[in-house]
Amino acid sequence: MAESGAVPRNGAIVSGNAENLGYAVAAELCRCGKTVVLLDDDPDALPAFAARVREKGGDILPLTVDFASAESVRDAAAAAIDHLGVPRFVLHNAAVRTEHPMADWQFEPWKREVDVVLQAAFVLSRAVWPLLLDAGAGSLLYVSPGSAVAGFRDDAAYGPAKHGQEGLMKVLALEGRERNIAVNSITPGVPVDGPLAHTYSDAQRRVMVKPHVLAPAFRFLGEIDASFSTGNRLNAYQMAQVLAVGSGSGASVAW
Repeated sequence: MAESGAVPRNGAIVSGNAENLGYAVAAELCRCGKTVVLLDDDPDALPAFAARVREKGGDILPLTVDFASAESVRDAAAAAIDHLGVPRFVLHNAAVRTEHPMADWQFEPWKREVDVVLQAAFVLSRAVWPLLLDAGAGSLLYVSPGSAVAGFRDDAAYGPAKHGQEGLMKVLALEGRERNIAVNSITPGVPVDGPLAHTYSDAQRRVMVKPHVLAPAFRFLGEIDASFSTGNRLNAYQMAQVLAVGSGSGASVAW
């Protein structure tokens, strides 16, 4: 392990709530005693969620962010670092997706989707990277659905942005390995019951799971370093199933 500087606190930065996954992960981290800064673009849902977590004893700071704005993400990251010190875990889950044939895309909406996924990933990662390097520890994780490795019709913004996020992960994994920083991506591995469920096929709806089922996998990956995994695309559902068997306690419950 590399020689450490500042020691990471038992804290995490979680961005976005796509398919409610970000909220489920934030709740799981709080349930396990971690301090969480939750970044989201919904100024109405965010305080209500934070209030529910605090009622159960969770330590959470909600921050409203425009993920398409580099300045907004940078400011939120600075506020998160001011609150946490050196974060132990950073999860970028923010995304927006619309579907259009290529001939119907306009530049500005295309750029917004790309910025929410890829630019925000870069800005957030850049903000915490010097701290993680100095600490010689930490875990950085990007949510990586099927669009990150395959091409889909009518997906000229979200898909390329997710491909780019995979590339960013691989570069940072190489740069961070010597400093013991784990940088990975994670696919849900199963359809997630949330806002996109209406787009699923009947077969997908039969096997979809609630977001909290996957949350233990994210909590586990928030505690690893490069010696366990770095530069890899991991499967949240498979990992959560293994963790449930190993703990003998079954799947996580909604908190």
